[in-house]
Amino acid sequence: MKILMKSKLIILAASLMFTLAAGVAAAPSDQSEVRSAVQRIFDQLKGGEYEALYDSLPSSTRSRVPRDRFVKGLQGTRNMYQLQRIEIGIPRVAGNLAVVDTTMYAHMQQPFDGDGKLVVQQYLVREDGSWRVATGDRATIDRFLKSNPGFARKFPIKPTRAYAQQNGQWVEIPMGQRRK
Repeated sequence: MKILMKSKLIILAASLMFTLAAGVAAAPSDQSEVRSAVQRIFDQLKGGEYEALYDSLPSSTRSRVPRDRFVKGLQGTRNMYQLQRIEIGIPRVAGNLAVVDTTMYAHMQQPFDGDGKLVVQQYLVREDGSWRVATGDRATIDRFLKSNPGFARKFPIKPTRAYAQQNGQWVEIPMGQRRK
C-alpha cells in the first residue's frame, strides 16, 4: 500500500513538474514575442515605415482610422523629433493581452531643441497569431481590460510621462489633460 501511494505521489509530482515546466517554457516565448513586436514597431516608427506600422494596429483601430490619415499624421511629426532608442521592460502576458513598460529616447527639434524621453506603458493584443500595439487606442485597451478584469487589476493603465533633459537631469514635462 505504501509503495503504491509513493508511486502515485511520484507520478503526481512528476506531472506537476512537467505542467509547471511547460507553463514556464510558454511564458518566455510569449514574452520574447511581445518584446520583438514592440522593438519591430519602434523600428518602423523610427525608420518612417508608417504604412507597415499601420498594419501593426489592432483591427478595431484600423476600422476607425483610415490608413492615409494615420500615415499623414505621422509624417507630419517627422520634423519634430528623431527617435534614438527604446528600453523595453519585462512583458506581462495573459492570454491575448500583454503590457510592457517602455522608455523611448529621442532628440527633439520642436517644441524645444534637446533630448527627451517618453515613459509609455505599451498594451498589445494578439490577433491572428500576431501581437498588435493598442497603445494610444484607449477604446480598444478598455475593451480588452473589461474582458480581462484580473489583468486590469494587476496592470492598470499608467499615464504616459514625458521628460526633457536639462542641466544633465531629466525634468518632467506636463502633458496636459487627456481625453478619455
